[in-house]
Amino acid sequence: MTNFFNKMFLVFQDSVLRKRIFFTLGALVLFRVLAAIPVPGVDHAALSRFFTNNEFFGLLNIFSGGGLSQLSIVMLGVGPYITGSIIMQLLTIMSPRLKEMYQEDGEAGKRRFAQYGRLLTVPLALVQGFGFIKLLQSQQVFATLSPFAFVVNLIVITAGSVLLMWIGELISEYGIGNGVSLIIFAGIVASLPSYLGQLVAIFDPSQIPVYLASIIVGAIVVIGVVVITEAERPIPVTYAKQVRGNRVYGGTSTYLPLRINQAGVIPIIFAMSLLLFPQMIVRFLQNVDNATIQTVSTYLLNLLSNSWFYGIAYFLLVFVFTYFYTAVTFDPDQISTNLQKNGAFIPGVRPGKSTSEHIARILTRLTLVGALFLGVIAVLPLIMKGITGIQALSIGGTGLLIVVSVVIDLIKKVNAQVSIREY
Repeated sequence: MTNFFNKMFLVFQDSVLRKRIFFTLGALVLFRVLAAIPVPGVDHAALSRFFTNNEFFGLLNIFSGGGLSQLSIVMLGVGPYITGSIIMQLLTIMSPRLKEMYQEDGEAGKRRFAQYGRLLTVPLALVQGFGFIKLLQSQQVFATLSPFAFVVNLIVITAGSVLLMWIGELISEYGIGNGVSLIIFAGIVASLPSYLGQLVAIFDPSQIPVYLASIIVGAIVVIGVVVITEAERPIPVTYAKQVRGNRVYGGTSTYLPLRINQAGVIPIIFAMSLLLFPQMIVRFLQNVDNATIQTVSTYLLNLLSNSWFYGIAYFLLVFVFTYFYTAVTFDPDQISTNLQKNGAFIPGVRPGKSTSEHIARILTRLTLVGALFLGVIAVLPLIMKGITGIQALSIGGTGLLIVVSVVIDLIKKVNAQVSIREY
């Protein structure tokens, strides 16, 4: 406890870190204010009925940071930005130029790559906004909208999504932590009071053993997330001795740390985006005045709403995206080249291609553990619902994972800033 207070004292003693923390808090407060401003023409009674026991929109509400449940001006949240980032990451597989820009062109290339993702956010926000308004109109959530009012609402929520993306970028640059992750984190935390209120309202004394089991499982998940996030496999690296004049350089040994969960919480967010986007489109198509389209969309919606199909698809997408994101962000060939340039080698492994293959082999095995863990955590609420038969929010495991991962990342960044100050 003394260590904690000493650390807090050091944090607030550092003027740069203090400014970053207050900037982040201010940006998150602004986000919560925006999430409370509704778009014009909303029937709040119809909205409340629409969201009752609607698991799909509960998931979407994560990305909007709670803005969707209020139909606020930031109701789309960072969803379009995340979808745009996913598309850009997928394009690196098909376009060698984009892959080179992202991995080899340094900071300038990454900034240009990120800019393309931001530009892609605007058309995606327009498409998603149009689909949402049409869907909510069919559910009588919106009062009758004239064409002009429809266009105004579409522009407002698209601008709100772009504004939220900008706030997230500002947090990443001038605050502390990843801005997009913090916005999602803030939305989950802000929904806790209402979630706890619902639990109190439906409290059943006969279900106390189930509640206790849920608390124990939640604690195990938190511990597991911390352990897997912090776990790493050190690969020993030795620097060759070099003689320059009368001095000998190198000859030291160190290690290359490979994390078990190299991708962090990104695969969960990617998988949720890909699962939710088709559902939104299918729900919109259900209202099209065409018998064939309605039949096909109803079949697809029933398939996507099936808990078995949803759980298996969610697990597989998280598993695949863990490998995909690790492959995009961690290049064994580049690591091998950098080691060779610096006169370093892995004992017992030839420099060059052999080193790259050795690192890739270890990384593949480590990523398997991380991918399985993330997949199990993602579908854990569905498993518990199947065992207990009690309706559980499917965002439980995902929300818990995001919250714990963001907190760990935030603590690491604060500790890094404090360490820099101490040195």
